[in-house]
Amino acid sequence: MEKLISEFLDYLRFELRRSDCTVESYGKDLRTFVDYAGTCEGELSWETIDSDVVRGWMESMMDKGNTATSINRRLSSLRTFYRFALSRNKVKRDPVYQVKGPKKAKPLPQYLREEEMDRLLDADFWSNNIKDVRARAIILTFYSTGIRLSELVGLNNSSVNYGESQLKVLGKRDKERIIPFGRELADVIRNYQIKRDEQLDATSDALFVNDKGVRMTPAQVRSVVQENLSKVCTLKKRSPHVLRHTFATAMLNNDSGLESVQKLLGHESIATTEIYTHTTFEQLRKVYEKAHPRGDDEGDQSKEKSK
Repeated sequence: MEKLISEFLDYLRFELRRSDCTVESYGKDLRTFVDYAGTCEGELSWETIDSDVVRGWMESMMDKGNTATSINRRLSSLRTFYRFALSRNKVKRDPVYQVKGPKKAKPLPQYLREEEMDRLLDADFWSNNIKDVRARAIILTFYSTGIRLSELVGLNNSSVNYGESQLKVLGKRDKERIIPFGRELADVIRNYQIKRDEQLDATSDALFVNDKGVRMTPAQVRSVVQENLSKVCTLKKRSPHVLRHTFATAMLNNDSGLESVQKLLGHESIATTEIYTHTTFEQLRKVYEKAHPRGDDEGDQSKEKSK
């Protein structure tokens, strides 16, 4: 089996002119596979190896804690090797062809904790100048409604219905949805509108305007959010979308149904909304580990020592 690996590596090095580092990486992956194949029953060759052996190798890597990225890279090396072997008539079939690698885990949405949002939105945290009044209104609108950046930028004065405590939002593919809001947001937006009309010469019906009185751009809103979130959190990502994640997480943590959150966020598929259930479970797990006397290894070890 080593002979064919050497031929393949020469092909990579001299015909495809791959770097020494790349060739070495392919060689390491293939020899790792050969080591695994050697643990299987029977005398295996490149010709007799089947997809079950490849899947067994993949599962063994998963059992050892390898990431999906690492496993898929090694499968890719084996796949490339077999294509080479087929092209040179060294084998008659490719056992990797129908083997699918593990799916990469999607990162959980980042969000601010409730106490961080409370600190950020505390009225004493802000001055009474137009810049701060506008920034607080923008952040509270994101947090209270869960709307997207493009949806906030597109809001007009007529989008706010104070009588019904409703916000009319134009979402993706021009789909309109109505989002309820509370008294706090109503008071904050009203205060902002008064300040805006007193100090800025607005030239459009836009709800949020910049210092020149024209509708704020997505980049300007993003900058406002990033600047102010950095004051209360250490998240690497401090975008308006983080506030949308924070809204969804807060709703689910306070017993809102998944379908209700789906409608408020404007998700077409509930599968998109379900990612937030993983976030809330992760939070629940951390609470459990901290609070329960047998919730983590450290607690178990301390109990053992006390015996």
